[in-house]
Amino acid sequence: MSTYPSLFAPSVRAKHAPWHFGVESGSGAGEWSVEWILKRNCSLTPRQLLAVFGGFCVLSLMIAGFFWLQGAKLIMPFAWIELAAVGIALMVYSRHATDQENIAMRSGRLTVELTSGSMVEKAEFATEWVSVEPVTGDQSLIELSGQGRRIEVGRFVRPEMRRQLANELRQAVRLARTRPQDALLAAESGQREQSR
Repeated sequence: MSTYPSLFAPSVRAKHAPWHFGVESGSGAGEWSVEWILKRNCSLTPRQLLAVFGGFCVLSLMIAGFFWLQGAKLIMPFAWIELAAVGIALMVYSRHATDQENIAMRSGRLTVELTSGSMVEKAEFATEWVSVEPVTGDQSLIELSGQGRRIEVGRFVRPEMRRQLANELRQAVRLARTRPQDALLAAESGQREQSR
């Protein structure tokens, strides 16, 4: 059983609160979807980082060149070692600057795509079988499981906000489970009115 208390009433047909993390689109039956894009909090994109590093290299080599011309012959090798070390550190950083979790609820399917560096992990669940649970406790990662598959999400959400994300995911699953029923009920009521 979940350690996250539900913030929403059991009735899925009740008007739901606006999404905090997700973006809802479409209103017709079959067209409805919700998408969550959770990204790493990075100040600079890899391109901006490359520009900053280029400026740092030019400035550092200009200063090293000035002192080298003044007779300090060991400063240039140390400047190159420094630039190489900073370059390696920035490469490691930029490799994970675009990491993200993309969670989408469309057409009765919950699709999760985790990007970490050059690795991409994908999982897809039928909404009838998906379960949304914390891994270990209230502020831990959120485990989506069903049909023999498991995947953890919420890495890029502050721990104290993960409960809210889990509740949003649960609410979207409940809404997706009722969508086909709502469409059938609307179609049946439309047929009844036409037959009158």
